[in-house]
Amino acid sequence: MSKFELKLPQMGESVAEATLTSWLKEVGDTIEMDEAVFEVATDKVDSEVPSEVEGILVEKKFDVDDVVKVGDVVAIIEIEGEGAVSITAVAVEEEPAQEKEAAILEEQINHVKNDVSPSGEEVSSSDRFYSPLVKNIAKEEGVSLAELDAIKGTGLEGRVTKNDILDYVAQRTSGGAIAEPIVPPKQEAQVLKEPKTTSAPAAKATPVVAKDGDELIPLSRMGKLIAHHMAESVSTSAHVQSFIEVDVTNVVNWRNKVKNEFQKREGEKLTFTPIFMEAIAMALKKYPLMNISLDGDTVVKKRNINLGMAAALPDGNLIVPVIKNADQLNLVGMAKMVNDLANRARANKLKPDEVKDGTYTVTNIGSFGSVFGTPIINQPQVGILALGAIRKIPSVIETPEGDLIGIRSKMYLSHSYDHRVVNGALGGMFVKAVADYLEAWDINREI
Repeated sequence: MSKFELKLPQMGESVAEATLTSWLKEVGDTIEMDEAVFEVATDKVDSEVPSEVEGILVEKKFDVDDVVKVGDVVAIIEIEGEGAVSITAVAVEEEPAQEKEAAILEEQINHVKNDVSPSGEEVSSSDRFYSPLVKNIAKEEGVSLAELDAIKGTGLEGRVTKNDILDYVAQRTSGGAIAEPIVPPKQEAQVLKEPKTTSAPAAKATPVVAKDGDELIPLSRMGKLIAHHMAESVSTSAHVQSFIEVDVTNVVNWRNKVKNEFQKREGEKLTFTPIFMEAIAMALKKYPLMNISLDGDTVVKKRNINLGMAAALPDGNLIVPVIKNADQLNLVGMAKMVNDLANRARANKLKPDEVKDGTYTVTNIGSFGSVFGTPIINQPQVGILALGAIRKIPSVIETPEGDLIGIRSKMYLSHSYDHRVVNGALGGMFVKAVADYLEAWDINREI
């Protein structure tokens, strides 16, 4: 008998840790190769971690809600056979980068245990450990280390988890902070990072009193993240909307003509989404200043066009998988990418890297029957386009013989953009370019 160490694998180039959300196996259970053993969650996506070997689970190294660093041993699996030792050795050899990253994080942890960091920044006056994710959230939200020390943690040995800090920020924003900051005498608590942008103070939420018969439904972890992200976006960006009506009759007729042949040849359904994505990618190439982010007083012009595609999940939450380098895909490639990401999003199978680095976002509100809407920008982007429902409506048709009334397929495009850096002219020209591309669709186009 030998023992195999199941470690938390690398989950993306920028992911250093994850929260263990549930165990799918108990001690004593038999585990098959590639069978999921536990689930983890990053700040972007949930994932199952499968076993690399067959065996019996004999030890759990972490509890639910613990924060696990990449490369940490999470479970011990007992395996049989002479190849057991070599399998373990291979597993260790395959993850040198993860062990190196874990060593770097361990060095950072040691700095936290001192009163003053080498750089002179404020650190915790206690021996309490804060994960890099918790510290990053604290920096972004202006939470002082004194406040962190006062937050009651629900993790292992009272550790402050991601949910703890998000709950604190949410309650502090609504005027009901869960912890009083501990400020040393005659010295104000320093925040970890000064905000780069100035925004109006958040309005205090009106307290809600539950009455008899009311049902209390706690927000899920993802629901809390979405709520926080949306409120932060509204307080950060100056939202402005432009709406434009588009005649997509040619697009509808062309898709009806080729969709059966497309599915037979490619084994994929041809929806309207990849067509719209192609149009938006072309418009971003024409107007690259819509493909930017604002960092303080500096505009970051993105080199790649990475389209976020908002997808509804079965539990009612949303996730935004990203189509990388969308302008480099043809329509077939775009259709396959859209279908793959949408299917895996609904099955909770997305990888962390597949929901990051988006430069512009698209949301299809028409799939729920909405004609148009006012979507909220997905930070740190500066624009988001909502696709309304396609409807057959009577319309004026201009011909050389005069104007006629006919039935046309039309839809609305709703463009929300950040008026701090995108003026009305650019915002309007961009969405008009998308409309022009769709209205000029070639009915005889080959697939």
